Amino acid sequence: MTRPWQKLLAVGAATTLTGGGLLVAAAPPTDAAPSGTELVINEAYGGGGNSGSLYSNDFVELYNPGPAAISVDGWSVQYFSAGGNLGGVAELSGAVAPSSHYLVALSAGNSLTGELPVPDASGEIAMGARGGIVALADTAEAVTLPAGAAVDAVGVVDLLGYGSASAFEGAAPAPELGNALSAQRAAAGVDTDENAADFVAAAPTPENSAGGSTATPAPTTTPAPTTTAAPTVPPEAALVSIAEIQGTGAETPLVDQTVTTEGIVTAVYAEGGLGGFNIQTPGVTDPTTHSASTGVFVYGPAAAATVSIGDRVAVTGRVGERFESTQISASGVEQLEVRPEHVVEPVAIEWPETEEERERYEGMLLAPTGTYRVSENYALNQYGEVGLSVGERLLVTPTEAGAPGSPEAVAQAEYNAAHSVILDDGASTDFLRREGGSMVNADIPLPYLSIETPVTVGATATFSEPVVVHYSFDSYRFQPTTTLTGTEDAPVTFSDVREAGPDSVGGSLQIGTFNVLNYFTSLGVDSCDASQSYTDREGNPISANGCLPRGAWDAENLERQESKIVAAINQLDADIVALEEIEDSSDFGKDRDAALVDLVDALNAAAGADRWAHVPSPADIPATGDDVIRTAFIYQPATVGLSGSSSILDDPAFINGRAPLAQTFSDPATDTDFIVVANHFKSKGGSGEGDNANEDDIAGPAGAVGGWNGDRTRQAQALADFTEAQRAEHGTDLLFLTGDFNSYSQEEPMRVLEDAGYENLGDSRNRAAGEPGSTGTEYSYSFGGTVGSLDHILASGAAAEAVTGADVWTINAYEQVGTEYSRFNSNVTQLYTDDVYRSSDHNPFLIGLDFSVAPTPTETAGPTPTATATMTPEPTQTDGTVPGASPSASANPPAAGGPTTSQPTSPGAPDADGQQLATTGVELSALLPITAGAALLAGALAFLLRRRIDRA
Repeated sequence: MTRPWQKLLAVGAATTLTGGGLLVAAAPPTDAAPSGTELVINEAYGGGGNSGSLYSNDFVELYNPGPAAISVDGWSVQYFSAGGNLGGVAELSGAVAPSSHYLVALSAGNSLTGELPVPDASGEIAMGARGGIVALADTAEAVTLPAGAAVDAVGVVDLLGYGSASAFEGAAPAPELGNALSAQRAAAGVDTDENAADFVAAAPTPENSAGGSTATPAPTTTPAPTTTAAPTVPPEAALVSIAEIQGTGAETPLVDQTVTTEGIVTAVYAEGGLGGFNIQTPGVTDPTTHSASTGVFVYGPAAAATVSIGDRVAVTGRVGERFESTQISASGVEQLEVRPEHVVEPVAIEWPETEEERERYEGMLLAPTGTYRVSENYALNQYGEVGLSVGERLLVTPTEAGAPGSPEAVAQAEYNAAHSVILDDGASTDFLRREGGSMVNADIPLPYLSIETPVTVGATATFSEPVVVHYSFDSYRFQPTTTLTGTEDAPVTFSDVREAGPDSVGGSLQIGTFNVLNYFTSLGVDSCDASQSYTDREGNPISANGCLPRGAWDAENLERQESKIVAAINQLDADIVALEEIEDSSDFGKDRDAALVDLVDALNAAAGADRWAHVPSPADIPATGDDVIRTAFIYQPATVGLSGSSSILDDPAFINGRAPLAQTFSDPATDTDFIVVANHFKSKGGSGEGDNANEDDIAGPAGAVGGWNGDRTRQAQALADFTEAQRAEHGTDLLFLTGDFNSYSQEEPMRVLEDAGYENLGDSRNRAAGEPGSTGTEYSYSFGGTVGSLDHILASGAAAEAVTGADVWTINAYEQVGTEYSRFNSNVTQLYTDDVYRSSDHNPFLIGLDFSVAPTPTETAGPTPTATATMTPEPTQTDGTVPGASPSASANPPAAGGPTTSQPTSPGAPDADGQQLATTGVELSALLPITAGAALLAGALAFLLRRRIDRA
């Protein structure tokens, strides 16, 4: 089965790559004697749970050939990748008796294959199927091994290098293995310190200390189908119906019983790792009287190759629960005569909202009715999964809808749980899986996703074929009736809701905010070791990984990244754009604004004119809040000017965040000065202490705020104080706060700013549009199957009067990550395109302004602002080229999109009901139609519309 579509933070690697865990030179021979008196590694298997595997778990088997028991208390089995990186340590205990085995079970894969005998020890270590290094150590501390032929190494009792291992005993490693092959001693207990001679590759044969080998793996060859001979049926087997096997509760009432049942084959998964098929009792199901499922999954990789959809079969096997789903592990399958009445009619229903109702359809053929919209697509390029929301509304992050733990947040969390289901691909394939540094499944075309079928959040999913209801990894899934390869034969089509451009927000000036996702012109190739890169399926570095630069690896990749960002910013066409996650070039020995200048040059080159300029950094840069990524401003001098220089807040609250950057701008049409402050608060990732602790597991979805919420709240208060000082210094009440606050709309940091007198324009817009997630609402971010806004523009009371509209341009967060530049060439299905889509992982936000209708700002006591000349745009180089323009890269793997011949010409395609799914900007002129002679009434209505809503 596939993994859950909820994304998890990748935090494990940092805890295992310790100083002693990196193989920098090669593996030592051990003290194991050829005569066979020491504990040895007897067998190792890394294909567990992969497609075509024989067991669900990886394992290492030890053997004591000597005459006395050997204690392993304080010992460990340690695994290293073929390249030499520590993969994990499994601690051992107890003793290994003479002439006895000791089984260490390691991580399980996705395929439901054979079960290991009861292990003597276990560990969460994922071994490589083809190549890797296993060390038996007399310590639980990570050992350090040299690379190459074996020499003595402290703490190592025995060592096995196989496949392309960089460390091994003797002249060469043991043979390359596979999903159905383990490394086994050629002669029991005999260790000559020559891995190549001591080990052979063969079908795995795990054995524990009790001598048990309780599970029988699937055969390595497919038996010839039998259509006439009946299977061997144990005497105790009873003929029971599928409904009796399923029962009416959460679990089968017949656990561990051997039964025989009959049904029609409705789905077959002979490939892709699921290793089985579904059967169902023929006939029509009446949902009004239906109480127990009449379908069930039959596990049997060999048997799956002998059946076809529509066959009528008798299945004998043991009943059990796997990932909380009822299944039969087949020991025999008999073909039966098919008659005209032996037809299964798919159940046509809307997906139920409760677990009890859903359980009734587990394993059954379903024809989904009603509306389904894509709510999550992050796992699509890795596990072939699409998260769907049931109904017209998207699933919204609870703390976007209400304060953490509030009734509104609880109600949203309950709605999400009742209206979600996963569309799967009939496989357990990990398309990004790497073994020995190589992507082993990248040549398998992705399901559903292509340049022509982008599968964006908000798209309507229309089912053309029935699906089978499966349950695994805490989620119900709609499985196609066969394993999908590529986009053909998919049971569903998706509408195109991509927005070709931002919606009109009115006004004479526009302000935008844009997180440019680690835009670095300092390249990984110039600063990083080759191992510090994310690579494509051919091993080519794409983006930097774990070194100072966070963006593109080289010029070619920077060009891919930059072309998308440039196209998006030019098309956004805001007069002022606040940027987040752009390189602070001073960390690379350059002028702080070097990368910013490069971006402006690229924008002007693409625009064909000197359209853009950057706001220079201030002379004084505080040490606190100075990161390798920073905030910045670019603007269009033809429409807006600068008043004075920029300033950066110096406050200890930003010890782990990016300090706010303020700039006063001037509207030449109305001679109005206004202040914009760019922000990038501390992220939610990880966990601190006290009010910075990440307690999402305890709080649940309705109370989850991630880590570092205390620091973000203090940063919000410091920002509020900073803006008061800016207000006094520059003598204007017109202030806008922009950027990535890493806080959803109803979380405490945003409340602090609202309490300071600022209106959250995006939140006000969405509340005017309707219920959370309804058509017309729009958000800046997508995470964990829900949407919400981390990026905001807030306005002071006076500034809000000048706002004419607001729009989130959904070109990034709603796109599949595989279309990003950083995922270029990660699958045989090419997804990258030179367009605006997935230029970042955050959607840009845009507002319109008209200061001619705003009240005259009240001068605040303070020093008289000093006017400075309007900045002129930076020129391009004399040869017309763009300084620093080259391929772009991001710290995250890119989203695939592939080249397209043209962009959409409309903001989005209507759904089946003719309703426009693309979100639109809300203009005050549309909400408040007024006449020129009704100014007083208009002002009152505008105040009522924009008043801050008192939310509990």
